[in-house]
Amino acid sequence: MRITEAAQSYSFSRRAMMLGGIQGAVGLVLAGRMAYLSVFENERYRLLAESNRINLSLTPPRRGWIVDRNGKPLAINRTAFRVDLIPDRIEDKAKLVGQLRDVLALTPEEVARLETDLKRSRGFQPIPVVENLDWERYAAVSVRLPDMPGVSPTQGFARYYPLGAGVGHLLGYVGVASQAQYQRDKDPLLIAPGFKLGKDGVEKTLEDRLRGVPGAKRVEVTARGKVVRELETRADRPGETVKLTIDAGLQEYVARRLADNSGSVVVLDCINGDVLAMVSMPAYDPNSFSDGISQSEWKMLSEDDHVPLMNKVLQGLYPPGSTVKPMHALALLQNGISPSQTVHCGGSLRVGNRNFHCHKRGGHGAVDMTRAVAQSCDVYFYSMARDLGYDTFAKTVRQMGLGARYDLPYASQSFGTVPDSAWKLKKYKQKWTVADSVNASIGQGYVLVNPMQLAVMTARMAQGRAIVPRLLLDGPHNPAPSLGIDPEHIQKVRETMWAVVNGGGTAGRARLDIPGVEMAGKTGTAQVRAITAAERARGVLSNNQLPFKLRDHTLFVCFAPADNPRYAMSIVLEHHGHVNAITDVAPTAKDIMTYLFDREKAIAALAALEPTWGGDYKTRAAKQAADFRATQAAPPPPVPEDAEAAASNVAASEAANATATAGGDVAETGSRGEPSE
Repeated sequence: MRITEAAQSYSFSRRAMMLGGIQGAVGLVLAGRMAYLSVFENERYRLLAESNRINLSLTPPRRGWIVDRNGKPLAINRTAFRVDLIPDRIEDKAKLVGQLRDVLALTPEEVARLETDLKRSRGFQPIPVVENLDWERYAAVSVRLPDMPGVSPTQGFARYYPLGAGVGHLLGYVGVASQAQYQRDKDPLLIAPGFKLGKDGVEKTLEDRLRGVPGAKRVEVTARGKVVRELETRADRPGETVKLTIDAGLQEYVARRLADNSGSVVVLDCINGDVLAMVSMPAYDPNSFSDGISQSEWKMLSEDDHVPLMNKVLQGLYPPGSTVKPMHALALLQNGISPSQTVHCGGSLRVGNRNFHCHKRGGHGAVDMTRAVAQSCDVYFYSMARDLGYDTFAKTVRQMGLGARYDLPYASQSFGTVPDSAWKLKKYKQKWTVADSVNASIGQGYVLVNPMQLAVMTARMAQGRAIVPRLLLDGPHNPAPSLGIDPEHIQKVRETMWAVVNGGGTAGRARLDIPGVEMAGKTGTAQVRAITAAERARGVLSNNQLPFKLRDHTLFVCFAPADNPRYAMSIVLEHHGHVNAITDVAPTAKDIMTYLFDREKAIAALAALEPTWGGDYKTRAAKQAADFRATQAAPPPPVPEDAEAAASNVAASEAANATATAGGDVAETGSRGEPSE
């Protein structure tokens, strides 16, 4: 018994010693950890504590201005108040939306847009509530911040475009970064409240030059994020000012003179290739996109059959129609055809078992090169293409700039088609036919161009120089080099185009009323539908009888002065069909060219005309928006999360439709023709 009790006492003492040892070891570990935290990790935890008390935020940089060739602003920044939401800081979304609705007097559409954005929100990516806010409402939000966690009022700068839609497709617009952009770049500036980056056009392509360097500020905050005091600020560095070759006055005038048409105008300097005006109308107002476009305005723009979201200058593809005839005349000269050689036009030309009609049903009789261009005789060019083959023309067509891509600051361009036998064999695995040559000779069939290419073609024919369009004024205005074309051939082309306007040709209404200045040009009409033999037998429907999308495109290319060209221009009016004499291509070209030589006369002419089509583009856009809202029976759907991509899809779809429509064989029934004096 005594032995057993002694053993038990020993065992108990041993367990006590072991437990004491463990406790001592734990104490040593805790003491060591405390020593480590207090000595070695002190700096880390001090910084964490500091970060809870001190807030470091980036200040969006002021974007660089975009100015015209004379320094006149096209895109600037102006002081603005804004209110954003930071989703991760919001405690009660429904309550907060109600508070903002009351304080900021938000419309039902603005509330709906805000609720949609909150559903799509991710983390700290800011959601714009109101931009360009007046001081009273900004102050009303600011004093209520303690009761509205997640609200971030900011005083900064907003992008502003003085010409509005007049520069929509020229400049593009800015907007908040998408989630995809932030996930890709991980740049904290992208989620800074008030930061905008280029989303389209020049604004997007020149983002690196325009963005600038952000500023930063350190502020002391409470646990709920309320600012106590500002500790330190580093100023932002503004972006670079970008100068364009554009003439702002001309750009605005062209946008207004295009009236209610769906179309485009390009004006080039014939000597050096400077783009003086580049207008696509109708267009979106970049101020709307930059401020956060409303749901109703987005719906109106995306559903408009005039496609205001599409840059028609670079993305639009069209059969050039008869505007290519002077260039084809140049090709004939380069291949040894005498300008005095005549062709008899009896109103049509038979190729195999098909008739190719001239626009003049009774024919033109005997025509030489000058008369063929001036009167736009189709049969003359049919005959030449039948005899020589279109491969003979294609080399000159490419030399004049069609089918080419130009180094312009735009992400999306359509380049069209200069067809020949090798092209057709590669694309369709079919041989080229005589009918293909006849079609192409009058700018139909497989031939497709964009308006910029038409302007380049005209400038090259006018001066014989290798004109390449440029939009950025980063260097001197050096003359373009010679194309190496026989000067006599260039002079002959000038004469044929002079006759179009001044010698009883198809564009007499484009004749300038400026002493000592004459314009040379060429009209064009491009079919977008085939005219069947049955329709021709019972009478071809006029454009006035057709729906908008089935009317002919009307085109015009020109240069002035005719004897020593300085300015070249292309005009494309989609589905105009010559249905309105005032807004047609020839008088439009006359007024725009007049502006370049006598601004006061041109402005006076526009002032008299503008009321007939509903006022300037800003007035018409406001009325269109009001009328559209009045017809909507239900609230419009939300704006797409990535409006930039959605707008590009609309434009791409329209360009594809144009290609599909224009690429077919429409020449069996011939050209619908040109308006004649």
